[in-house]
Amino acid sequence: MERRDFVKTAGIGAIAATALSKQALAAGSGDKKFRISIAAWSMHKAFFAGEMTMMQQPEFCASVGVHGLELVNRFFESPQYGYLQKFLKVCEDNDVKPLLIMCDDEGDMAAEDKKFRMQSAKNHHKWVDIAEVLGCHSIRCNSGHGQAGDKDAVKRAAESFSELCDYAAQAGINVIIENHGGLSSHPEDLISLMKAVGKPNFGTLPDFGNFPDDVNKYDAVREMMPYAKAVSAKCYDFDDKTGVETKIDYEEMMKIVLDSGYDAWVGIEYEGPRLSERDGVIACKKLLERFQ
Repeated sequence: MERRDFVKTAGIGAIAATALSKQALAAGSGDKKFRISIAAWSMHKAFFAGEMTMMQQPEFCASVGVHGLELVNRFFESPQYGYLQKFLKVCEDNDVKPLLIMCDDEGDMAAEDKKFRMQSAKNHHKWVDIAEVLGCHSIRCNSGHGQAGDKDAVKRAAESFSELCDYAAQAGINVIIENHGGLSSHPEDLISLMKAVGKPNFGTLPDFGNFPDDVNKYDAVREMMPYAKAVSAKCYDFDDKTGVETKIDYEEMMKIVLDSGYDAWVGIEYEGPRLSERDGVIACKKLLERFQ
């Protein structure tokens, strides 16, 4: 099925428009410097334990006073028309906007076999279609495998992402890469990939964590910010007295983000072992609010 047929057959464009009318696409609101969202991965323990479905995630967001949700493709129980329609209605009822879809397990975009990597690009097409139906602005993809400084891998990935960006542009969807393993773990290679593709709907999703130990995460995020179309506020634990994150200097990290001119959504991604997922999300929200 072609992309336009998918959207038309889904028959939920009007519902999407209604659900999203309450939420401005731009982050700016009043005197806030950015808006706060939640990455659904913050709820992955509850999801995999069978304690929360994707349908319940918008209600979770609303319950903690957050109105933007970053989806995970692995959490879609059945990404069919009726399911998407029902999900949009739940988002509308909770005044929550789906922002992007984090896509995993769709193939290696930098694979040496051209047929395989171009199929990997095509594997993402369905998520572009779904993102359009849900009113998301982006899909997040993985960069593909490659060692630091592997120029050939960057070239191969650029070919795959160019194809995907062209497809996504028809739907007004961005294709963004998070520092999430492979080539993306190395800032120089990731920026080289950005420049090699050079399309307006291609960008980054800087994550405050996820970098190898030998990479300065503050310098790396600074390099990624000029291309950022979303930001992931990774957090692991908090000081019980001060509320500051214990592994990441949020003062420095948020200064880097805001100094770049970024004013869109900053997504909470809690991955800590000590606090519950709910308490971790709330702690990160309170911390981010200091910088708004």
